[in-house]
Amino acid sequence: MDDPRAQLERERQKTIERLASLTEDFDKVVAASRDSNADDEHDPEGSTIAFERSQLGALTEQAQRTLTEIDAALARVAAGTYATCERCGRPISAERLQARPVVRTCIDCASGR
Repeated sequence: MDDPRAQLERERQKTIERLASLTEDFDKVVAASRDSNADDEHDPEGSTIAFERSQLGALTEQAQRTLTEIDAALARVAAGTYATCERCGRPISAERLQARPVVRTCIDCASGR
């Protein structure tokens, strides 16, 4: 398995870049709707603008949550508890960590066993 800290730092950087891009796109949509005199309620394009703004907002929130999860995983690496299940205390498999580096539980605890 790759060094967990290095893998998480790469994921963190990608997430920061994605967040910046989404924020820029969101700002552009907001600016475009502000500069036009579109009436979301009565303009046929209004619902599209509102949907786009809503979708970008949701994706931005998701990226922020991902960043929070990555930071928590980095804290677990620093504390020496990264590969330990928070629920049962057993090791989390390398395969699971490779697939989802921010997981907090082993596969058994995640599946409710």
